Amino acid sequence: MIELKHISKIFPTADGDFQALTDVDLTIPTGDIFGIVGMSGAGKSTLVRCINLLERPTSGQVLIDGLLEENGRAVDLCTLSAAQLRRARRGISMIFQQFNLLMQRTCLDNICFPMEIAGVSKTQARQRARELLDTVGLPDKADAYPSQLSGGQKQRIAIASALASDPKILLCDEATSALD
Repeated sequence: MIELKHISKIFPTADGDFQALTDVDLTIPTGDIFGIVGMSGAGKSTLVRCINLLERPTSGQVLIDGLLEENGRAVDLCTLSAAQLRRARRGISMIFQQFNLLMQRTCLDNICFPMEIAGVSKTQARQRARELLDTVGLPDKADAYPSQLSGGQKQRIAIASALASDPKILLCDEATSALD
């Protein structure tokens, strides 16, 4: 389960503080697919980025079951040390609106990258990456670089990369915005 309690996010600007999120409460049961819908600039991306603490909330709690638990209870990600947070993030993956692919790596290597960080053997990572290339319909793009792909193809490689580590939680920020 993902539980956000009283999440607020303030960005300081030259013109004063900008309140992006105000006292957001949200509970997403384990196994549910949940969408956040709103107008442009409403704070949807900020809220998603607060779930994995890519954006640290100004106040509030981010509780996620099953990543790091003490005595059977979820821990507030906002209170974790940097090392604990890195460990917790191993169970969370994110598809970014702007793809976040490494331009100097091939598509296959981009998909292998999260597994490389997790310590998966190169042989296993490449096998899993090829399976994911098939899943997203791009088995012929293994040796292509992101600059050689359309926006939709880049998005599908980003999706495969996010799935590579078999995350417990998959966060998506406009994951289908560029699909062709």
